[in-house]
Amino acid sequence: MTATGAEIVGDPLSLPVARLALAAALGLFLGLEREWSEKSAGIRTFSLTSLVAAVFTHLATETEVGGALLAVGGVLVIVQGVLLAVRGLRTDADGALSLTTSVSLLAAYGVGALVAVGAVVEGVTVAVVSAALLVLKRELHSFAGDLSRAELRSMTEFAVLAFVVYPVLPAGQRVVFGVPLEPRVAWLMVVTVAGIGIANYALVRTYGGRGIAVTGFLGGLASSTAVVGTMLDHATDRAESVSYAVAGVLLADAAMALRNLAIAVAFTVGGDLPVLVGVAAPLGALALGAVAVAAATADWRTHVDLEIESPFSLRNALAFGAAFLVILAVSSLAQASFGTAGLYASAAVSGLVSSAGATTSAVLLYRGGTVGADAATVAVLLATVSSVAVKAGLAFAGPRAFVRRVAAYSLVIVAGAAAVALAMTVG
Repeated sequence: MTATGAEIVGDPLSLPVARLALAAALGLFLGLEREWSEKSAGIRTFSLTSLVAAVFTHLATETEVGGALLAVGGVLVIVQGVLLAVRGLRTDADGALSLTTSVSLLAAYGVGALVAVGAVVEGVTVAVVSAALLVLKRELHSFAGDLSRAELRSMTEFAVLAFVVYPVLPAGQRVVFGVPLEPRVAWLMVVTVAGIGIANYALVRTYGGRGIAVTGFLGGLASSTAVVGTMLDHATDRAESVSYAVAGVLLADAAMALRNLAIAVAFTVGGDLPVLVGVAAPLGALALGAVAVAAATADWRTHVDLEIESPFSLRNALAFGAAFLVILAVSSLAQASFGTAGLYASAAVSGLVSSAGATTSAVLLYRGGTVGADAATVAVLLATVSSVAVKAGLAFAGPRAFVRRVAAYSLVIVAGAAAVALAMTVG
C-alpha cells in the first residue's frame, strides 16, 4: 500500500473530493425537512448550496479568485433568501413573513464552507442542530406559546445567572472559609443542575403524554419528588395503577443516578486529577436495574399526567445554590473533623435532601484536593443511595402493595449497585 493510500484509509476526509461529497450530503440532510414541508427550496437547492460553498471555499485556498467567488456566492445566497421571503409573503394567505427557509439556506452555505476548510465536526454540528430546529418547529412554538410572562422573565434572570455572573467570578482555586474552592466551577455546577431541571421540565410538558417511561424518567430529572407524589396519588386512587406507579418511581431513580454520574464525570474530565470513573459502573448498574425492573413490571404506554412546579424561578436557582453551599461547608467541616467517616456521613445525610447538591460538593472537594478519588466516589454513591431511600420512604404513605414493591425493588437495585462497587474494589 502506498503512502497516499494509507493516508486515504487513515483520514478519508483529507481528500478534497471527500469533503465536497460530505458538504453535498449535509446540505441534502438540511433540505430534507424543507422538502417534506413543501417549501420553495428543498433537497436539491440545499444540497447544491452546500456543494457550491464547498467548491468556492476550496478554490479560495487554491487560487487568488476563490475568495471573491466565495463572497459573491454568499451574497447570492442572501439575495435568494430575500426573494424567497418576499415570494412567501405574497403567496401566504395570512400574510406572515417567514424567514426560516432563507436563513436555513445561509446555514447550508456556511456548512459547505466549514467542511471544505476541514472543520468537519463544526460543519456537521451546525447541520444537525439546524435540522433539529427545523424538525422541532411545532414543539418549540408550542412550548414558547405556553410560557407565562413570569416564566419568560425568570428564564431571562436564569440566563443572567448563567452567562453574565460566570465570567465575572474569579478563575482558579480560592480558599473560601477554609475550603479550597473553584468559584467558576462551583457556579457552573449550580447552573448545570438547574439547567437540567429546566430542560426536562420543558420535555415533560411537551412529551409527557407519551407514557410512563417519558413521564417517570424526564420527570425524575426535573423533580423526583413530584414524580413520587404523582405516582403515590395514582396508586392510592386506583389499585390497578400500582404497577406503573412503581415503574415511575424506579425510572425517577434511574434518572437521578444518571444525572449524578454525569456530574461526577463531566466535572472531573480535563483536569489535573483523574476522572471519577469509579462511579460509572455502580451508578450505571443502578440505573439499568431500575429501568429493567420498570420495563418488566409495567406497560410503559400508560399515560400519566405529571404536575411539576415550574423551575423557571430565580428563587429556585438561588435556593439550590444556597443548599449546595451549606452542603459543601458541612461536608468540608465533617471531613476535617472526623476524616473520611465524616465525609461519608455528611454525604449520606445530604443525599436525603439533595443528591445533586451532595454529588457536586463531593466533586468540588475532590477537585480542591481535600479528598481523594476513592472517598469522593463513595460519597457520590452514598448520596445516590440516600436519594433512593427517600423515595422509598415517601412511598410508605401509599397502599400496602405500592409500599412493598417500591421498597423491595429499591433494595434490589441498591444491592445490585453495591455488588458492582464491591466487585470493583475486590478486583
